[in-house]
Formats: sequence, structure tokens, C-alpha cells
Amino acid sequence: MTKAEKISFAIDTLRNLYPTIPIPLDHKDPYTLLIAVLLSAQSTDVRVNKITPLLFARADNPYDMVKLSVEEIREIIKPVGLSPMKSKGIYGLSKMLIEKYDGIVPKKLELLEEFPAVGHKTASVVVSQAFGIPAFPVDTHIHRLMYRWGFSNGKNVVQTEKDAKRLFPKEIWNDLHLQIIWYGREYSPARGWDMEKDIITKTIGRKKVIQEYYKNKKAS
Repeated sequence: MTKAEKISFAIDTLRNLYPTIPIPLDHKDPYTLLIAVLLSAQSTDVRVNKITPLLFARADNPYDMVKLSVEEIREIIKPVGLSPMKSKGIYGLSKMLIEKYDGIVPKKLELLEEFPAVGHKTASVVVSQAFGIPAFPVDTHIHRLMYRWGFSNGKNVVQTEKDAKRLFPKEIWNDLHLQIIWYGREYSPARGWDMEKDIITKTIGRKKVIQEYYKNKKAS
């Protein structure tokens, strides 16, 4: 298969598996999405989705959020981990939203990246999922699969994002990054990986990855 054929195979397989794509984090508007994505750093979406209803019952907009203290926010979000940093970030970005943007989340990636505790990946998720602006946020699943499929060298997420944007058509970025995440979770996880169920890697995967998989399987 040529590189172009491999890319088409991956896209078509993902489309067939996920014709409708569930959004991983529960939210109702750009602000609640921004908070949910910030909370999801080094945590699971399942855990975040359990905590956000408790937080949003107290404050689901920046004006109510700044009425809470950093300590109060921290108490609510403790189970998701990194709560000291995240609570300061939530309070700080809510304050900045009110002061600079009348409480409205801006649509530009570079403006979002100026907020406390908001990195490039968080900003990319918000612009793509809240505003439909093409972006390709790279999480651990996408980073792993882009390497397994031979689409990126696996050096770092910055390079993986560049490669993804170069290889895939811009109009499908927003759907595709979510489809890859779901596929990574269901069929191509980091642990407990069963290549027989992972049709994409099995068909187009990097030779070295496939050889290592079967070598390790024999050894175990």
C-alpha cells in the first residue's frame, strides 16, 4: 500500500466505525467545555464527567466561578488530580474572561493560550469542539496511533500534530481527531493491546511495531 492508500484506509475504517462521534467530555457551552478540558489533564474523561456536574451546580459561568474561592474550587475538583494548579487556573481564567472578554470565551487559539493553565492542546480542543474551527489536538492516544500507523515518528506531540495536519484533509480534522481517540481506547490501547482486534494497525501498521508485538506475544 502507498502512503496515500494507507491514509485513506485509516480514514474510511474510522468513518465506518464511528459514523456519529460521541463527545468525550460533558459540557453545555464553550465555558463549561474549557473548564472540563482543563480538568482532564492527566485524568480520565470518566472521572472529569463525574466531577463537573458538582462544580457546575455551584458555578457554570465565570461570574459565579469567581464568587468561589480557589480553595472552594479545589475541594470540589480534588478527585481529578493536580487540584492546586487546576483550581488556580479555573479561578484565574474566569477572572480574565470577565475582565478582558465580558465573560465570553474567545474563538482564537492564540487568545485562549494566554489564559492561565490553558495550553495548546486545551485551546485546540475548545476551538474545534466548541466553535467548529479546524484543529488537531493531540492526546496520548493520537500520539501512540500516529506512530503505530507509521504516520509520525513518535518524537513528540508537536511533531505528531504537524504530521497529522500535513497528512489529513483540514475539513475532517475535527471529526478525525475524536475518531482516533475512540479507536485508540477501544481497539489499540497502550496496555492489554490485542492486535487481532486492531484492524488498522494490523493492516497498515509500522513493520517494526507489528514485529515487536508478535515477538513480545511469543515471549509471554
